[in-house]
Amino acid sequence: MGVWIDTDMGFDDIAAILVVGQSEYEIDGVSLVFGNAPLPQVRMNASGATSAFGWTFPIHTGRAAPVLGTLETAQAILGQTGIPTSGKGLPETPAVAESDAFAALCRWLESQGQHRILALGPLTNIAAVALARPDLATRIDDLVWMGGGVTSGNHTASAEFNALADPEALAIVIAHGLPLRMVDLDVCRKVLARPEDTEPVRHAGGANAELIADMFSGYIGIGTSRGRPGMAIYDPSAAVAFIAPDIVSFRPARIDVELQGALTRGRTVVETRATHATFNAQFAADIDADGARAIILAALVNEARK
Repeated sequence: MGVWIDTDMGFDDIAAILVVGQSEYEIDGVSLVFGNAPLPQVRMNASGATSAFGWTFPIHTGRAAPVLGTLETAQAILGQTGIPTSGKGLPETPAVAESDAFAALCRWLESQGQHRILALGPLTNIAAVALARPDLATRIDDLVWMGGGVTSGNHTASAEFNALADPEALAIVIAHGLPLRMVDLDVCRKVLARPEDTEPVRHAGGANAELIADMFSGYIGIGTSRGRPGMAIYDPSAAVAFIAPDIVSFRPARIDVELQGALTRGRTVVETRATHATFNAQFAADIDADGARAIILAALVNEARK
């Protein structure tokens, strides 16, 4: 069964792609979007990952800026490449060839079969389809998105980064009634990677073992450098929700996004009371953290053995 992945191609995005790629699903295509870094760097990351891991699925260039507002990236946290590392980085190769993600997504949605999308960054590419081709957007059967925060944010006190980077895109997706399933900060923070988790990866024996371990270590260092025991594994947790429905439980809710206010823009408002709102989406209410960790770490180790 084929699926689509929309990504801003940081390390946890790469790990999420590995999780999906080692499941029963075939990746029909990947669309790139700004987020962890500006789009040119995201394209470079995608090219380096393709070279390192031998990816054969098509990768398409998507939106470089949000629907409204100024470009927001996570480089202040993740560094210039959007992928922190403790040593080795992705090979430097020419950026992936220009290929229009909007046209590719439309062609994919025109094809027969089920259309499931895993979105790991700002929802700008998906919003573009909803606006320009609402007839095709209705063919999306499932949209699992790593983003939002039920209780609080991370990029600001109110907003999670993927929501803040393009809140209008999220609003468009919601307004068009796409089948949104939100995997938010709160549930992802239950799935923690610790420094010792890099060791099975590093000693897996494959050509990419050290590369994956160094990037994994750099990612975990985001948390440990702030005095935490580890780092939440955000995008791979959404990938687990996408491929393993028994690991994550979803609840219906009314989800909206705040578009105004210097302190509140990008905040996701989640109303779970049916007496107070008409539900329009779902959110991940709980996750088997041990089960999710096992799937994610196995994907990294398996890739490191190659």
